[in-house]
Amino acid sequence: MGEVQIHAQALVSPEAKLGKGVQVGAFAVVGSGVELGQGCVLHEHAVVRGPAKFGARNVFHPFTVIGGDPQDHTYRGERVELAAGDGNIFREYVTISRGTTKGGGTTRVGNENFFLAYSHVGHDCQVGNNTLFVNGATLAGHVTVQDYVTIGAFSPVHQFCRLGRYAYIGACTVITQDVLPFALVVTERETKCFGPNTIGLERKGFSAERIKTLQRAFRVLLRSRKNTSQALAELRKTWGDSADVKELMDFVEKAERGIVK
Repeated sequence: MGEVQIHAQALVSPEAKLGKGVQVGAFAVVGSGVELGQGCVLHEHAVVRGPAKFGARNVFHPFTVIGGDPQDHTYRGERVELAAGDGNIFREYVTISRGTTKGGGTTRVGNENFFLAYSHVGHDCQVGNNTLFVNGATLAGHVTVQDYVTIGAFSPVHQFCRLGRYAYIGACTVITQDVLPFALVVTERETKCFGPNTIGLERKGFSAERIKTLQRAFRVLLRSRKNTSQALAELRKTWGDSADVKELMDFVEKAERGIVK
């Protein structure tokens, strides 16, 4: 590891401790009471506040706020901490709060965790090793996440819940109870297509005739009892001269994951 590199436009507290090879980019902020282990990298505009201690090779991407005050009404400025291990990646806009005195005083993050953009770890949470927080995954306070857990995009976890080892939480799943180790937990999805976006199409200049044709085509494709191949055959026969219906049929024929009905 080489020397510490601090950009001239970064703000680093004289009370912070920086290990060998730490890099601090432009407009990044390292607060008082922060300890960064060797090889940590703060990209431009990253913010790390303390008291907080980090191991080696952690990477903080732009606009992260790691070690911020707990988001708790009872917090009154007490000394509370964040402790994180090695090799964690904090992508853009990730936020992790320090602990509270009533919750033990320390939020903990282990090693080799990957926090994608906009994910959040609340006060007093205990996060293990090798976890994956997909974009917008959020933990309320006092949550325990064991090793190798994956939390899908936009999935909130209620306070005091525990997520067992190797559990997988699917996207947009609300967790209000403990999740078993090795479990797959996914909220059922009933996404439906309700026909053409008539108001939007009107605003884009579609004529009443074009919209009416699309409404009829969607009715055959989505609401008839025909399978997709039969529906396409009827569309081709009845409205085959419509450029809009041709575009619709071409899109369906090229679908590799099916279509939302």
